[in-house]
Amino acid sequence: MSSDAIVLLKDDHKQIKKLFRQFQDAGENATKTKGDLVTKIVEALTVHTYLENEVMYPEVRRLLPDLEDDVLESYEEHHVADVLCMELFSMQPSDERFDAKTTVLIENVTHHIDEEEKDWFPKVRGGLSRKTLQDIGAQMAKMKDKALRSPAQPSALKKTVDAIIK
Repeated sequence: MSSDAIVLLKDDHKQIKKLFRQFQDAGENATKTKGDLVTKIVEALTVHTYLENEVMYPEVRRLLPDLEDDVLESYEEHHVADVLCMELFSMQPSDERFDAKTTVLIENVTHHIDEEEKDWFPKVRGGLSRKTLQDIGAQMAKMKDKALRSPAQPSALKKTVDAIIK
């Protein structure tokens, strides 16, 4: 398995998009299934954004200052996803707005993933060496086990705010 940071992030994207499709295909009355899927989505997104906010974005920002605006936009997109995840985490699948809020999360994150994969990743790959991307990937892989898994964990939102302010 490659430790290239972009490959690792794309693997996460595939898993997240698979969960999104399962939610969308679950059916109107699949309340328990949708609740279980949203729990998995929230965990996957919490881990993924943690790794990007703590490792990938700061490194790209440091090494490729021309991509500063892209990184700042990504932090903001993560913030929106984090807020939606926190709200979903506190909701019941039977709540009136649960499906609608999940749909908004899916739309926002899908847009973010598409933007990263079509625009940002090629810029990063073009600006950083293979070795550098492997080093960043190794840092991410090392931190993955320690990554926040729930927006209810202390410091989950603080991590996002700190990453934006740094």
